[in-house]
This record gives sequence, structure tokens and C-alpha cells, in this order.
Amino acid sequence: MEETIPDTQVAPLTGQIPLQRGDSLLETAVRYAEERHWDVLPGTWLEDADGVRRCSCGDPACAAPGAHPARDDWASQATGSATVARRLWQKRPTASILLPTGRTFDAMCVPETAGFLALARMERMGLTLGPVTLTPERRMQFFVLPGACAKLPGLVRRLGWSPSSLDLVALGEGAYVAAPPTRYGTRGAVQWVCRPTPANRWLPDAEELISALAYACGRDR
Repeated sequence: MEETIPDTQVAPLTGQIPLQRGDSLLETAVRYAEERHWDVLPGTWLEDADGVRRCSCGDPACAAPGAHPARDDWASQATGSATVARRLWQKRPTASILLPTGRTFDAMCVPETAGFLALARMERMGLTLGPVTLTPERRMQFFVLPGACAKLPGLVRRLGWSPSSLDLVALGEGAYVAAPPTRYGTRGAVQWVCRPTPANRWLPDAEELISALAYACGRDR
């Protein structure tokens, strides 16, 4: 059965992403937990104050308004239960959807331009991708099997690069990504570049993608 997680369709070589469409944040969070078995976490949300949309954290200079954890103990609040997720978002329907990394997946993050270059290279190589997001901060996040965070420095060195020379980072245990359709203040929403489907339920290992990602980041310097 085709999964119905909200998505956007994007042609990897054009980077043109249509407007986000689909279900409410509550329905989407429940489906992430129920259909993908991802842990989900309600984060901060956006509030209108004197005609200005601000983060619920109260910091007027918030770096990710409406798109970060609302509590210091956020990791213990994440749930893989669709029932619990529904209850959490019923309490706060406008809360952002955060996905802890280091559990069912890690995320390899690169600049947008490098990400689209890597996607084109991966397509030519015939690689099977997992879900990929694009954030309003113009970062592309490739979902891979857990363990990428620990492997990344060694994989990059093996290719002849210094890890510090590339804008390529991995998010693992203790980190998180914001999931579509979470919004970053007035900057826009997180979008799917490669949406979750039954075909990409099984994620690639970081080692399968590292060559294309490192090459693209090297070209993008």
C-alpha cells in the first residue's frame, strides 16, 4: 500500500520544489511514527506578537524560530508511538515536528548546491536513496543508517579529504532534524526532496553515499 506521508515532488536536477501540501502537523507526526516507525518530538511553535511571528521560546533572536526543542530533556520526550504522538500534538497542534537522529536513522547534511550536485551524481551511479529534506537554511539532509556520525571522519579521510575542509556533517545520537512541514519563522518550511516511500524504507549506509557527497562538497567550496 502506498504511504501517504505529505510530500513535495522535486526534480533533482532543477531544485524546483512546489509548495508544501498535505495533512496537519498532528496527522503528519502520527504517520511518521506509525508508517515509518520514526521517533517524533513536538518542538517549539510560532506565535504572533504585535504582528510579528516569533518563536514560542521567547528569544527574539532565536536562530531557528519554531523549529527546535522546547525542553532541555527533549530526547526523553520523543516517542515512536502513534497514540502518544497524537496525544502530544492534540495538546499543541502548532508544534514543530522534530525527528531525533541516532535512533532509526542518522542524517548527513550538506549545502543545498552540493546536495543537488550529489543527487545528480548518485542518479548516474544508480544509488538507492533514503528520504532527503531541504531546510529553509538551504541545507540538504540525507537520511542514512545509524552510525554515520561515528563513521564520517574516517570515510572522508579515506577519500583523501580532511574532514574540516568539507561542509559535510553527520547528525547522530543527541541531535535531531526538523521534518516537513515544519516552518522556520518567516523563512519557509522544510521540504521533501526525496519523500518517504515504501521503496526507500530500507536506508543506505553512509559509506554508499559518501563518495558523491564528498565530491560535491569539494566542488562547492
